[in-house]
Amino acid sequence: MSSTDPTPSDSHLLGAADIRELAAAFGVKPTKQRGQNFVIDGNTVRRIVRAAGVTAEDAVVEVGPGLGSLTLALLEVAEHVTAVEIDPLLAQHLPTTVAARMPERAERFSLVLSDAMEVTALPGPAPTALVANLPYNVAVPVLLHMLATFPSIERTLVMVQSEVADRLAAKPGNKVYGVPSVKANWYADVKRAGAIGRNVFWPAPNVDSGLVSLIRREPPKTSASRTEVFAVVDAAFAQRRKTLRAALAGWAGSPAAAEQALAGAGIDHKLRGEMLTVEQFAAIAEHKPKADEQ
Repeated sequence: MSSTDPTPSDSHLLGAADIRELAAAFGVKPTKQRGQNFVIDGNTVRRIVRAAGVTAEDAVVEVGPGLGSLTLALLEVAEHVTAVEIDPLLAQHLPTTVAARMPERAERFSLVLSDAMEVTALPGPAPTALVANLPYNVAVPVLLHMLATFPSIERTLVMVQSEVADRLAAKPGNKVYGVPSVKANWYADVKRAGAIGRNVFWPAPNVDSGLVSLIRREPPKTSASRTEVFAVVDAAFAQRRKTLRAALAGWAGSPAAAEQALAGAGIDHKLRGEMLTVEQFAAIAEHKPKADEQ
């Protein structure tokens, strides 16, 4: 292959046989508890990197790198990749895999052994992109934590359970629109970015996967804090079949106080939370009556 050929070699990426050999050599047995399903297809990981828009200027943070399938594809392109891995056995061997298969890029790789929900700082340059095959059971809280903790993340592409992808990308009025949809929209413009079949994983999951793209934007302009706005969101969807007047009664202090807040925000108290945008939830938070006003 000439130096001008835009198609990189596949020799360093992990295929199905490579994944199984590494797992056997390391004594790795994928667990459902940690949602471990390893990608075994080089075309899929390259597709994810392209969909994420990763460039040579990006510092990427990857959550749950596993045996390194996506890590290696990210290192083909990115300036730096930091992987956050909770499994000590996987974390122990990943740097060795990177060094063996991409020695010329190994210095651009960092590893953090930690639960992603507890990460508050990362080595190397501030991350500009988050790209990850997120464990299905913790996908939403991990995504929201990373977006909140690292405001330098401009672009995110995550692979999650298809159902979760639908929820994250749902718009007001959609039956699956809920807490994940609203909170993700606080940070970013969110959309579905494709579907991933089950046969590119080992072991194959019993659900389909989907890609979700999040492009960072400014949060809604509001005098309420994110915590205050998210409290309204949580209350509205805790009883999602109830009207906002009823669902927000506990949050506001009484049904009348909830109606007062909704009136102040210009929102019909007979609506349900699934009809509101994140900006409308912020407006409600701004108009929460003080105790002496109820």
